[in-house]
Amino acid sequence: MATESSRVRSMNETRDRILDVALDVLGENPDAGMGDIASAAGVVRRTVYGHFPSRLDLIRTLTERAVAEMRSVLTEVNATDAEADATWVEFIARVWPVANRYRVLLALRRGEYGEAIHSLLGPLDELLADLVERGQDSDVFAQHLPAGILSQIAYGVVFAIADSDSDLSNGARAATITSLLMLGVPETRAIVLVGE
Repeated sequence: MATESSRVRSMNETRDRILDVALDVLGENPDAGMGDIASAAGVVRRTVYGHFPSRLDLIRTLTERAVAEMRSVLTEVNATDAEADATWVEFIARVWPVANRYRVLLALRRGEYGEAIHSLLGPLDELLADLVERGQDSDVFAQHLPAGILSQIAYGVVFAIADSDSDLSNGARAATITSLLMLGVPETRAIVLVGE
């Protein structure tokens, strides 16, 4: 019994290591193949394919991990009674390391894996739209676009800055202020919120 659980634990550790390495490898080269990932992880290709039968399965699993982490953060900050703009600031501050770590998904989303990645983001998109709608209902966010579109534009800015900026602290500030501006929050209020 103990050997079975240690075998399962070892397989899970290998799987997690492959996923972590895949993020790094794909972050440097979104076109990297399964062989490149296997080499970087210190395993043979067969091991990678044993966990992920195709590159699409690997990308899908990375996306599921990213979505789960981001949903967890958003659900937690959304449970507070704070104004929608303050909630958005807290969300971006806490999700920034996650967005930065998974920024390769942006490049992959623009390619052949776009449809698969986009479909997995649905639950997160709905939570973001709910938050923006709450802000629109309380006149904190602009109302010139539907909440679903406005939330995507504002959140897209976060990933665009994460994709182009290597200074995490400055990038997080820039992403937060810029996304608030996209949501229609006045610049002075955005700066005050980020300063808090």
